[in-house]
Amino acid sequence: MKIEKAKKMGFCFGVRRAIEVMERGAKEYGGVESLGAVVHNHRVVEQLVQLGVHAVPRLEQLEGPVVAISSHGVSPDVVESMHRRGFHVLDATCPVVRRAQHASQALAKAGFWVVVFGDEGHPEVQGVLGWAQGKGVAALDAEKLSLPGLPRKLGILCQTTQSPELYIRFVRGVMSTLPMRFAELRVMNTICRATIERQTAALELARRVELLLVVGSSNSANTRHLVEICSPLVETHLVEAVDGIDLSWLNGHSRLGVTAGASTPDEVIDEVVKKLESIA
Repeated sequence: MKIEKAKKMGFCFGVRRAIEVMERGAKEYGGVESLGAVVHNHRVVEQLVQLGVHAVPRLEQLEGPVVAISSHGVSPDVVESMHRRGFHVLDATCPVVRRAQHASQALAKAGFWVVVFGDEGHPEVQGVLGWAQGKGVAALDAEKLSLPGLPRKLGILCQTTQSPELYIRFVRGVMSTLPMRFAELRVMNTICRATIERQTAALELARRVELLLVVGSSNSANTRHLVEICSPLVETHLVEAVDGIDLSWLNGHSRLGVTAGASTPDEVIDEVVKKLESIA
């Protein structure tokens, strides 16, 4: 049985940076509260807890004195609230997410209604919409896009971890569903380069193997998207860790592939690969 790993997978720059910010903060201040999980990976969150970084789900539950913004970012109103309450704020927002936030803000100031192609419940999307100051909406389906009134200028952004192909399909859907409605339509590519690289590598691997394991947490958007884009090509399973492998999946397969989301630690990937190698 041959086991092959994707050429690009695992931690991206933004995730590594966010973890480093949290670790330094915990060491310097003796503990940090993170508004939400720093990244969507259970192993990472557990390891940070051991260092003194504790995730708090809601803004009003923060006690301080040192609080941190996760890699997904937040709206400017949340940042203002943190400072107003006297907290020392550590900002671990991914630079790519920050770019999307600034794009949202600039579009809104220029008179555009902002549409974010993404999951409206995801913290990154909520934060990006917050920078539009109430002049935006999120959607995954162009046909279900609900716009207030008749905005003459529409700006479209993308959740940084979405698939380029799905984003293109969404933009085309907006143009076909709402033809000639706008005086100006501006489309911006805010997809993370690391996301594109990992999706491309995963697809290349999916075409060469008989079974693909995607390593990462189920609440990680970029990890789920890897599963979604590879499933039509090959039998694909999401595993959070080595104990999630069902050995029956391997029956009859001689070429196995392994990839991982951008928030998956190297050690978790290595554990999965070693388990497969022990079976092979």
